[in-house]
Amino acid sequence: MKTWEEIEQIQPVATRTIMNSIKKNRISHAYLFQGDRGTGKKEMALLLAKYLFCMNRQGENPCNHCINCQRIDSGNHPDMHWIEPDGASIKIEQVRNLQKEFTYSGMESNQKVYIIKDADTLTVNAANRLLKFLEEPSVETTAMMLTENGHSMLSTIRSRCQIIDLQPLPPGILQERLQQEGVNETDAKLLSALTNSLTEALELAQDDWFADARKIVIQWVEMYTAQPEDIYTYIHQNWIPHFKDREGQERGLDLLILGFKDILHQHIYTDANTILLSNDSSKLEKIVITFSQTQLLTILNQILMAKRKLKANVQPTLVIEQLALQIQR
Repeated sequence: MKTWEEIEQIQPVATRTIMNSIKKNRISHAYLFQGDRGTGKKEMALLLAKYLFCMNRQGENPCNHCINCQRIDSGNHPDMHWIEPDGASIKIEQVRNLQKEFTYSGMESNQKVYIIKDADTLTVNAANRLLKFLEEPSVETTAMMLTENGHSMLSTIRSRCQIIDLQPLPPGILQERLQQEGVNETDAKLLSALTNSLTEALELAQDDWFADARKIVIQWVEMYTAQPEDIYTYIHQNWIPHFKDREGQERGLDLLILGFKDILHQHIYTDANTILLSNDSSKLEKIVITFSQTQLLTILNQILMAKRKLKANVQPTLVIEQLALQIQR
């Protein structure tokens, strides 16, 4: 995204807040961009950084063509520093190195910017060290912190930042943007039901793993009508080998939720379009008569419980085995 007007289409309130600060020349020395993955945190921070360094601004927008804008796009601007977790956290040594960089004069001007990705992973020592920048801000320094979980950060850091809340992308807008990127309507509808991130959705649309995951889940749901006696074998031969890590397992359960929601919607609205399952009327009819509305509500709760068990580190194979048997009852 190259302009504030583009970001405003998906984050109107947050964008207007930043643009008003630019217009009034009241850019904060520190921002905390908090919101779900893919809601535009990084794009907004980089656009603000480009504005601060741009040599040929176009109103509130950077020109996107000067050497400074190009350096930021390529990640090579000498006065913009990017910090992200080293392993599971951002460590005190990383903040010390940042402090050292800030003792030097700017290469191009006195302006300096640092962006901290996943700022909620700062260790306590690193966070306390970071407060030095925030408590004694330089006029030419702008800090931007990006997080999906702002409330887990130290209150002393939050209180020294202007907090910018980014909202999830509405499914309709995401579906439209996906179709503009060349994703077909059926896939765009499914992807916009799974994520509010345009970037993540586009990655999934090109991912063979996701295409296979979709087939496995559809086959599992359809087996409750055609071959219920083979479901336990099926999950061991197909589900467990495919969904190997926590992220994949949770993605599989999200797809399973959509499948059973499709069946429930067919009960309530006979002409409802499906999101995951085929719209083939003969197939749908067989699946719909297999489950009552009461059963479907119970199943959806059981899948949500399975997701909670995974987050609680219950053994994944056991979770899926139990779920398969619960659905079959």
